Amino acid sequence: MREWQLQARRPDGFQKPTRRLRSTVAHISGLALLVVAPGLMVCAGVEAFGRGDDTIPLLICAGLFGGLGALMWSGTRLGDLAPRTVFAAVAWSWLLVSVMGALPYVLARTFAQPGQGRWIELADAVFESVSGYTCTGSTVLTTLGDLGDPDPEVGDGVLFYRQLTQWYGGMGFVQLVITVLPTLGGRAIGFIGAEATGPNTERLSPRATDTARILWKLYVGATVVITLGYVVAGMRPYDALAHALTTSATGGFSMYNDSLGEFDSLPIELWAMAAMAFGGSNWALHWVFLTRDRSVYGRDHEFRAYIGVLIVASTALTFMLWADGGYGTGSTALRAATFNAISLGSSTGFGNAQGPGTAGDIAAWAASPLLVILLLMFVGGMSGSTAGGSKVIRSRILLAISHRTLAEVRQPRAIVPVKLGRDIVSETVVGRVATFMMAYLALIVGGLLVVTLLGGEIEASLAGVVGSLGNMGPAFGEAGPTSTFQAAFPTPARLVLAFLMLAGRLELFAVLLMFAAPRRSVRALRPHKHTF
Repeated sequence: MREWQLQARRPDGFQKPTRRLRSTVAHISGLALLVVAPGLMVCAGVEAFGRGDDTIPLLICAGLFGGLGALMWSGTRLGDLAPRTVFAAVAWSWLLVSVMGALPYVLARTFAQPGQGRWIELADAVFESVSGYTCTGSTVLTTLGDLGDPDPEVGDGVLFYRQLTQWYGGMGFVQLVITVLPTLGGRAIGFIGAEATGPNTERLSPRATDTARILWKLYVGATVVITLGYVVAGMRPYDALAHALTTSATGGFSMYNDSLGEFDSLPIELWAMAAMAFGGSNWALHWVFLTRDRSVYGRDHEFRAYIGVLIVASTALTFMLWADGGYGTGSTALRAATFNAISLGSSTGFGNAQGPGTAGDIAAWAASPLLVILLLMFVGGMSGSTAGGSKVIRSRILLAISHRTLAEVRQPRAIVPVKLGRDIVSETVVGRVATFMMAYLALIVGGLLVVTLLGGEIEASLAGVVGSLGNMGPAFGEAGPTSTFQAAFPTPARLVLAFLMLAGRLELFAVLLMFAAPRRSVRALRPHKHTF
């Protein structure tokens, strides 16, 4: 009975065989579609009571997500749970949701432009969807409105869906699936590890499913608090909720052309900076702080390094902008430098520019501050956070490896461990970090080569590749915070960047392993004759 599950016992004592294929990939992917469907229903309600006439397309998409998800889930059961299969299941579920996530944009004709082919419109929709679910924040949407616009080109429901994609992707919808799939038991930790950020998977409870629930409860609670903070700072409730969804996820999508710069409000920017720094920190630390240990932040090596990087970068950028002399007073330079350092250091990607060429427009900065920004985009936030990048902990371990190498050169017979403070890092973690960083750099070099060959300008391409792989958002040049990626990159190059976004969000290995054993997966899907 390997490929048949017997259900519905009849009065005569026999059971009616119900065919359910063993497929971990299809089972998890179906549940991922199911958990996104209610969000689409909410967006349809926002569209119906707001500004826009795309309620029907959103309802159709909700039905497609729910119907296909239910079919995939009910028609399959969990099969092989080897690590390669778990990683493949997570990667394929992300790919499926991201590609299907383009349907609301396609049916609503969000990216339709005169004289533009439908395949370009489809490619733009896929790019926007992948950018949303991976919490990258890069956009090709050129029809965003301004604050107080009575007749926006894109309806409220579609814009709210765009914000919601990042909220789903921030903590990860596979972790959300685990909270409603208790049958996984201890095997759930493999799925959490495949989707989580950083070299290690932390447990907040002996049961992995409880860990997923704790993180999602904290995530929802943080979103509510951030929403209230934005309201107090001066946003209307709808704007506050929409921006809180992408702030807690460190995603960076905004409903306005100038992002948070549209509000030109120091209280809003100050609250956003605090919330972005919070989202870029390890969420396990937040839970430990709230429940049992008020000193956990000060004792954590990565948190201290993360805050130190943000402070040093903000100070350096302030001095560079002030020395440049083209950004008004020192307070203007401080405001622009600190906001952008935290925004990109946490991989959120919000902007505070009030237009092209203003102090907050990083595309208008000189080369030296842009180099600092590029380094921030490479490092990113903490492990276990919603942030992207290579992660602070990996950069610290890489420096510790370099220190050990120098020590071994001086004393060839010495056995020197890799240490973070007084803590010794296991050789297993050292190997994983070294492998990850080599693969990360290889993808940057390879991505830069491909994007430039496809027509991207070198400065914008470099920042675009690093930012896409690190899920950052804006790039340099024509892809800066006051423009879109449509102006800087041709369509094939944007699709390459979309792939890098997905690879970066899943920390490379899940995307690479999704192709590792296709023959084995196909064989597992083949039905075999049932036996009694």
